[in-house]
Amino acid sequence: MMNAEYAVQLRAAAEFIRKHDDFLVVSHVQPDGDAAGSTFGVAWMLHTLGKQFTLINEGSMPSKYLYMAGPHPILNFEKTPPERKFAAVIAVDCADFDRIGKVSGCFAHEFELLNVDHHATNDLFGAVNLVRADAAATVEVLYDLAEEMGLACSDAWNVCIYSGLLTDTGGFRYSNTSPKVMSIAADLLSRGVQGHELAEKLLETMTFPQVTLLKSSLNTLCFAHDKRVAWLSVSSDQLRASGAASEDMDGLVNYARNVEGVQVGMLFKEKTPGVVKVSLRSGGEANVAEIAQRFGGGGHIRAAGCTVEGTLQEAIDRVVREVGSALG
Repeated sequence: MMNAEYAVQLRAAAEFIRKHDDFLVVSHVQPDGDAAGSTFGVAWMLHTLGKQFTLINEGSMPSKYLYMAGPHPILNFEKTPPERKFAAVIAVDCADFDRIGKVSGCFAHEFELLNVDHHATNDLFGAVNLVRADAAATVEVLYDLAEEMGLACSDAWNVCIYSGLLTDTGGFRYSNTSPKVMSIAADLLSRGVQGHELAEKLLETMTFPQVTLLKSSLNTLCFAHDKRVAWLSVSSDQLRASGAASEDMDGLVNYARNVEGVQVGMLFKEKTPGVVKVSLRSGGEANVAEIAQRFGGGGHIRAAGCTVEGTLQEAIDRVVREVGSALG
């Protein structure tokens, strides 16, 4: 049963969308499947309502998610920033304002923002906040919003919602796979979504650069704290040599986490010399969102991330030490 506070948030979000036009829609930097599904899902909702909108991200949208876009292009802020400001903004899957990145430079001086998210660490940065921490993905929240607004959404929208659920639940395997998630998935399948095709596209297929990167990163696998902590690392040189893009690192962290006995698995990715992005996955004993927050990041109890300044080895030493303290 829907709680009263969430019902109020849904009504406020619906009113925000009805009241405004000419939206800027943004997700977090380096979008994943839920961020992509949410971005394009909002686009299809606004399209249905006859609203004007612009989609944007700080960098490029991974090519494997562009099947959801249809006729709605998404701008890469670093290459083609808009030449004007936007007064109405919808941010999806961003746990805090900083996750929007440089795109915030496109906001008008007196902008209003609708914050749609599912992270427990969300700091409610919007003028209107639609945040449900027990939702498996932001697309689950959008499914509720579409119902609240009585939208007859398209087949393309159905695919966006299913794609976000599929990726953020690890193919319906993670602990966030609730009865509601399965109910939504069943509803979308009944509408014609080809779930097996999306699973093949998003979860099974590997690019050649991804395989190359996997081969080299497995050689870096290390353990600590009685083998309860494991990690892989990818240097900027490895990344360059493999020809891999950022999206090709999706799923690498699971090779550390899935080792028997490991409670926290991590992937350290050297974006540039002196800047290391860390992905953390927990088996349940440690709240990796709290650990990530200590380094200015955030996320979920079992899946989180942060960025650490310093060399690759310095970042590894600092984060592994914090994880060990958390495990006790």
